[in-house]
Amino acid sequence: MKIETKRLILRKLEETDAERMFLLDSNPEVMKYIGVPVLTELHESLNVIRMIRNQYDENGTGRLAVIEKESGLLIGWSGLKLLTEETNGYKNVLDLGYRYLPESWGKGYAMEAARASLDLGFIEMKADVIYAYAHCENEGSNHILTKLGFEKTSEFEEPDGICNWYELKREKYIP
Repeated sequence: MKIETKRLILRKLEETDAERMFLLDSNPEVMKYIGVPVLTELHESLNVIRMIRNQYDENGTGRLAVIEKESGLLIGWSGLKLLTEETNGYKNVLDLGYRYLPESWGKGYAMEAARASLDLGFIEMKADVIYAYAHCENEGSNHILTKLGFEKTSEFEEPDGICNWYELKREKYIP
């Protein structure tokens, strides 16, 4: 699977992405609203990549590496994941997620990759609804989800605080 946008390439994560993924997962600013501790060892990022690659096989979808065309570097990940564990009362639903290195923030990459992921979900995968959630204090992520057309439908509590729950129905999605 490979998706190209104007400035980005979205592709399956590979074990060779471990070093760039570690930059992401070990950064306290990136992990601030994630609710899990920052990673401290490179092999932990390799384990994350292996887990995501497993999701591709088991669920037919999973987060994708986001490569900046200009530099050829992995700048983060984005994409759809099947929630196989209950979150806010939902299970076996598609969830849009993303995470980027700080030097990539504010450049519109999250929107660009998210739109490509939503196209995949609604057009290719024929999803009727796609969900997303973000920590209530994560202004950037909440702004992106709202701008994409997601509607906040509830809030739920996670160990690190309150999260906003969003949904986007196919008939309301504007590609």
